Amino acid sequence: MSATMMDIARDLKVSVVTVSKVLRNQGRISEATRKRVLRRAKQLNYQMNWVARSLVTRRTYTIGLLLPEFTHSFFAEVARTVAETVRPHGYHVVISCFEEDPEQEASEATAMLARQVDGLIIATSQPPRRLDLFKRIQERKVPYVLIDRLIAGARACFVGVDNHAIGELATEHLIDRGCGCVAHLRGPEVGIATERLEGYRRALARRGFRTESRYVVAGGHADDTGYTGMRQLLKVCPMPDGVFCYNDPVAIGAIKAILEAGLKLPQDISVVGAGNIHYSDVLAVPLTTVDQGTCRMGVLAAELLLERIASKQSMKTRKIMITPTLVERESTRREA
Repeated sequence: MSATMMDIARDLKVSVVTVSKVLRNQGRISEATRKRVLRRAKQLNYQMNWVARSLVTRRTYTIGLLLPEFTHSFFAEVARTVAETVRPHGYHVVISCFEEDPEQEASEATAMLARQVDGLIIATSQPPRRLDLFKRIQERKVPYVLIDRLIAGARACFVGVDNHAIGELATEHLIDRGCGCVAHLRGPEVGIATERLEGYRRALARRGFRTESRYVVAGGHADDTGYTGMRQLLKVCPMPDGVFCYNDPVAIGAIKAILEAGLKLPQDISVVGAGNIHYSDVLAVPLTTVDQGTCRMGVLAAELLLERIASKQSMKTRKIMITPTLVERESTRREA
């Protein structure tokens, strides 16, 4: 027969409430008492009865995290920081991937709701103004937070980065480094890609450059699509001497195409990515990129969701925008 909280409380001559607070990592308990409870729980091989706990609290202590993909390190970092943020509060994260498919996203969200998760964090792929999924979540009165991708009309908190600023920062940096013809490998047809394209165009206009459609080429969101897009740009005459890429994987594919063509970085073409993924600085040509505060984004989204789960009253939606920063490396560092 497994040990109970009553067994731990009796052995240590403390209340069951005290034991419960320690095991749930809640309340103000002295460090000495906390250590005693945890030590005794380990000695007795105590296991939390999650079913009983859910019946009492009316919570499952699970959070659903819906992501468009797992392979991109941006989403892996988001998942890691969300899990690390909610774990001390007794929550576990259930992660699902929908491969940038809006219908699959809706199906996975429905499955999460059926599991009775206490809340959802979603990096959505729903088209603009398609609100059916979010209305369904609201009808179930399940709190949710949108991360990275905002949908107008969805009554949800949002944590993301200023994508217009990403496009502007990257483009102006290339101009400042002496590039006279700046191209853009744009991302897939989602809002953040459109905003980064608009930022690129704004920066060109502000610095007196024209935007030419032949220098805006589809780069997708992965290294293979970035490679294909860059090969297309290399055929444009005159060839660009600077390229702002939708994200770091696209930039890595672009660099591969540039080097294969016998060109040098940054002497012939300078490249800027976005995301500051963890291996950007160890590439053959370390990549200049725009850091979008990935870890902070995950932490803030998790904290917002926990706040909404804990609240017994309706809360106003909040929109948190992270200011991006440029990280210069060798892919744009030209010698004077």
